[in-house]
Amino acid sequence: MLYTFKSRLPSPDEALPGRAERPYQVPARHTVLGNPLLGPYPEGLEVADFALGCFWGAERRFWQTPGVWTTLVGYQGGITAHPTYEEVCSGMTGHTETVRVVFDPSVVSYADLLKVFWESHDPTQGFRQGNDVGTQYRSAIHTHSPAQAAAAEESKAAYQRVLSSSGYGAITTEILPADPRPFYPAEDYHQQYLDKNPAGYCGLGGTGLSCPVGVAKA
Repeated sequence: MLYTFKSRLPSPDEALPGRAERPYQVPARHTVLGNPLLGPYPEGLEVADFALGCFWGAERRFWQTPGVWTTLVGYQGGITAHPTYEEVCSGMTGHTETVRVVFDPSVVSYADLLKVFWESHDPTQGFRQGNDVGTQYRSAIHTHSPAQAAAAEESKAAYQRVLSSSGYGAITTEILPADPRPFYPAEDYHQQYLDKNPAGYCGLGGTGLSCPVGVAKA
């Protein structure tokens, strides 16, 4: 059964039941950037949600991006309320491992972040990313506005042209609104994992192909 849910998403009847509240505490502040993880966030900042495989390396890629105010990792796009890491890894919650990025759009645009997203993983792999196999590793963008949705779709089309010209298959990335898909922050030890464990596992790996959207800040 567990292998089944590595290769397909569970139905609502199959998913784990979840719980009414988060069963663990989340740290107050980012260990690198020093800013609050859960907010409140200063006026004028925006939120973006990206899933691109194991969230340990993915989070580091975003906190290293100038203009990002804070990052945190969690679970999104599934069925089970307030899941634990072990439950998500079972495949029976339907969630992705997601990085929430809080950013200053006057310094780094959403298009810039999309460029980081596409170039940091292979978005054609379906329910896996490299050696990490399971539905929780699928590629996804959960958008917070119509403008984000339009930018995500445009960038997907642009990157598909680049990938296709180099022999890659179709992009499998989900682009869905975040509003009906709650983001559940992950456990303490996952937050800024590679800052706490500099030699820790990072399965992040892109295609080596540049995405023709956004302009990276110097």
